[in-house]
Amino acid sequence: MKTIDINQLREMLIGGATLLEINKEYVDSLNVFPVPDGDTGTNMSMTMSSAVREIAELDTNEVDVLVNVFARGALKGARGNSGVILSQIIKGLSKVIGESKELTTKTFSKALAEATDVAYSAVTKPKEGTILTVIRYIAEQSKSVATRNSGFIAFFEGIIAKGEEILARTPDMLPVLKAAGVVDAGGKGLLFVLQGFYNVLAGVPMESINHDGDLAFDALDNFVGDIHDLANIKYAYCTEFFVVNLKNSTTEEDIVILRDKLMTIGDCVIAIGDLSMVKVHVHTNEPNKALKYALKLGELDRIKIDNMLEENRELIKRKEASRKKIAMISICTGKGLSSIFKDLQVDTVIEGGQTMNPSVEDILNVIDRVNSNNVIVIPNNKNIILAAEQACELSSKNVRVVKTENVPEGIAAAIAFDEHADFDKTVDNMTEAFSEVAYGEITYAVRKTLMDGFDLEEGDIIGITGKKIVAKSSEVNDVVMSVLDSIVDEDKGVITLYYGEGVEEADANALKEELEAKYDDLDVEMYFGGQHHYYYMVSAE
Repeated sequence: MKTIDINQLREMLIGGATLLEINKEYVDSLNVFPVPDGDTGTNMSMTMSSAVREIAELDTNEVDVLVNVFARGALKGARGNSGVILSQIIKGLSKVIGESKELTTKTFSKALAEATDVAYSAVTKPKEGTILTVIRYIAEQSKSVATRNSGFIAFFEGIIAKGEEILARTPDMLPVLKAAGVVDAGGKGLLFVLQGFYNVLAGVPMESINHDGDLAFDALDNFVGDIHDLANIKYAYCTEFFVVNLKNSTTEEDIVILRDKLMTIGDCVIAIGDLSMVKVHVHTNEPNKALKYALKLGELDRIKIDNMLEENRELIKRKEASRKKIAMISICTGKGLSSIFKDLQVDTVIEGGQTMNPSVEDILNVIDRVNSNNVIVIPNNKNIILAAEQACELSSKNVRVVKTENVPEGIAAAIAFDEHADFDKTVDNMTEAFSEVAYGEITYAVRKTLMDGFDLEEGDIIGITGKKIVAKSSEVNDVVMSVLDSIVDEDKGVITLYYGEGVEEADANALKEELEAKYDDLDVEMYFGGQHHYYYMVSAE
């Protein structure tokens, strides 16, 4: 697919709005900048929805008419800082697309560059680590992507990957994001729009993302209020409106003067448009002055003034209402394992484990964020226990480490958790619960070596219990059987297996049937773990 026609473009625009609408609550949950009011996804979605409504009944075969109407609709429906910036990104895209005779990947790359320029020019004080950074980086990287790949499928795959890459770095640019443990909400919203474009072209269903194990999803609930508390909200009223039916005497320079005046009474100032309509957004303590200044240009329409102090109070109330007596933090890798811990009341799962141990700072940041003054950390790896204990010492909260050395031990400990019990008693019960778990893991040799009496070649399937190799084979199932033989005794009643990211579900179920036949007096349970490096983690209790 080297070019896009008007029908495909129309469907792409609708698809971008659709995917953002489906995931707007997720984007809302990331919203802690410039104030944590939890509406970025909603505002961006309403902006896109307004644009889609404008083209819904539009009957045209002209690309320039389609994109200009879409851009106009985005501006008319733009809400909030993020929505207005998104409307300007759309404006820049539309300008280049509308002027092009053929829409290729190189055209789209030029459109992204124009979108960046228009968006940056709309913001009086651009802040890096936001949607602006994401669109700029995507635009810069799109040039090489468009050069290497002439097809649109590969092009969008490339720019979306670059977008995710820079989005992951936004917490390093904005301390408030890092403190909350989230990426920029506006940037994520923009990626949903681009992903929606891609989904249309690639025939991918529009779906909500899987939040399992995603630290960001509960960011507002876990957000520490000492960064955006009431005293730190300098300007209380988010003021938005349109200036329409501009006076005959109004000039383009008057719009610039209006923007300058708004800068003297607030921040997050945006005043964009032309002599047919101007969109204004400002955070101020004097919304009356903002309205007064604008009235000199023309009539006011769609006035919206939100009290951000009250919005912040509501967030604080929500945070206090959801505060837990005891919170749990678990450390593991794999979507399946993360989901299991979430189901067992674990509040936050830190991505980490073998070969990817989280730092003391990583663990401390999550401890400080979680919405409880009493915290239990379940490390699930011997190499993480010390870092977890050091994080506990640095935290001002009451924190204890339940010293689990593997995931099955962690799951057994989490099952024994009782939020309403005495804190120390709960820790003791969790420690006792995992002490009887026998554990083994099935992985592969990474190099040729001689170890524990086994002559290993790179790629050999090996079974490990107690840090000792107990089995070797070219077949995964044979190693599983050998490992279980070494950990199952007459006192055990349940065998549990967690299969990793490289194992097919059908193969795991077939293995389960073999084990049920062999250990017919035991219960055999199988779960998707999704862990890296290990075909299976197995336990016997």
